[in-house]
Amino acid sequence: MVEAGEKGERGERKGRADRPQAPALTGAQRQSLRGQAHSLKPLVQVGHEGVTDAVLDALDEALLAHELVKVRLHAPVDKRADAASLAEGARAALCGLVGHTVILWRPREDRPSIVP
Repeated sequence: MVEAGEKGERGERKGRADRPQAPALTGAQRQSLRGQAHSLKPLVQVGHEGVTDAVLDALDEALLAHELVKVRLHAPVDKRADAASLAEGARAALCGLVGHTVILWRPREDRPSIVP
């Protein structure tokens, strides 16, 4: 049995796959969240190795703490694919991709503080 925070067989933290998928957003909701994210600094950075389990773990922690986060991609080969991988791996809604910065939102399960 894997305890919370420990690595499973595939290196995934217990609980990441158990999270519900982020709700689908309308264009207006994505625009509102992009506006709210404007003043935020990137909390997670994706290096030359791309989207790894360590990056997804860091992103999961950032989303638990903040709900709305920016992720900086450094020299991505395919930034749209990396953005989609981040959103899928974190079970978050992709709000936007501006340059090499991805904006992701995942509401807290118990009491969301950011509403689109």
